Order: sequence, then C-alpha cells, then structure tokens
Amino acid sequence: MCPQEASLDYAGIMTVYTDLVRYRELFANLFRRDFQAKYKGSALGVLWSLLNPLVLLGVYLLVFGVIFPSKTPHYPLYVLSGLACWTFFATSLQSSARSLIDSAELVKKVRFPRQLVSLSMVGTQAVTFAVLIVVLVVLSLLLVPDARPYVVLSIPLAVLFAAEVLGIALMVACLNVLFRDVEHVLAAALLPWFFVTPILWSSSTLGARADRHATLLTVLHWVNPVAPPIFA
Repeated sequence: MCPQEASLDYAGIMTVYTDLVRYRELFANLFRRDFQAKYKGSALGVLWSLLNPLVLLGVYLLVFGVIFPSKTPHYPLYVLSGLACWTFFATSLQSSARSLIDSAELVKKVRFPRQLVSLSMVGTQAVTFAVLIVVLVVLSLLLVPDARPYVVLSIPLAVLFAAEVLGIALMVACLNVLFRDVEHVLAAALLPWFFVTPILWSSSTLGARADRHATLLTVLHWVNPVAPPIFA
C-alpha cells in the first residue's frame, strides 16, 4: 500500500469518529430516542438492564460457586466483570444488527453519517456497562485490597473495549444490510460464544488440563475478540 492510500484509509477511519463530534446534536437526539424507546413505560428504567446480569450472576454462583465450586480467587467479582463486558458486547451487537434496517426511512430521507445510527445503539447499551464498571470498581476497592493500586486501570480498559465493540457493531450493522442472515447467525452464535469465552472459567485454575489443551486455550484466548479485553 502506498503512503497516499494509507493516508486516505486513516482519514476514512478518523472520519467515523470526527463525525460523532460534528453531528453531536443529531447523535444526542438519536441516543435520546433509542434510550427512551428501550425503557418506555418501565417503572425501574435502567435498573432492568442491571437486573439481568445480576440474576445471571446469582445463577452462575449457585452452580459454579456452590454445586461445582471454582478455584478462581474472588470468583463472584471474576464472574461479574466477565458478565459486565459480555452483556455490553452481546446486547450492542444484537441491537446494532438491525439498526440501519429499522431506521431505513430516516436513512433515505435525511443526509447524515450513517454510522451515527449504530453509534446511538451502542451508546444506549454503554449506560448499563458504565454503571456495572462503577459497581465493580467499588466492590474491588472494598473486597480486594491488593487491587487498589490497579483498579483505576479499569476505566481506560473499559473505554478501549467500548471502542472495539463499536467497531464490531458497525461491521455487523453494515453486513446485515447486505446479508439479512447475519442477524440470525449472530443470535445463534452468541450462546456458544459465551461459553468459550473466559467468563465462568479461568485457564489459570485448570491445572494439568491447561497443559494438555494449551493450543486450544491459546486459540480460544486470541481468536476470540472478547477474550483479551475480559481477561484484562
């Protein structure tokens, strides 16, 4: 690739984010529309989004903390951190998959950066993610004294993870416009994807099994785009 082409590609990537600043009022309106639609008529509002990961946390702690106890230190916090990231990732992709299709009338009638539609969907899910990160930071400070010097790193890591989720969500939204099967493939893939992601399990507690399946664990860790951020 020549320098001119590389410069054009870089400029195109940066346009995706600079348009967010340039059209911030439009983005705010789209975000407000999606956020209100999500919690319209709900008495608890955003608390419903927190209820889902907390209920899942209770179920998984019962199974893997009581019935089949895990050796992972501070297992409740370990699971909650994984669920916070996974819930944000999965709901962002599912909601973004149909974002351009469901907003087809708006896209056809008004000239604006199309990525703002998917950005607003991810932004809506990011509200829950941000609240869960705050909960994790507070619990880590209270329950894990050794983590106190490092817990502040969760904030930049969360921002980087949100940027990654945004990029994948944009790809999914665009592909689903061309191939409508994408949203159905995604829905079918998310459940097995969840179990091969280190959310309920940790390779550090597998002992000899980790040595026997080192190649498989390496693939699951580095090929899966969600695994490194959750591990971090």
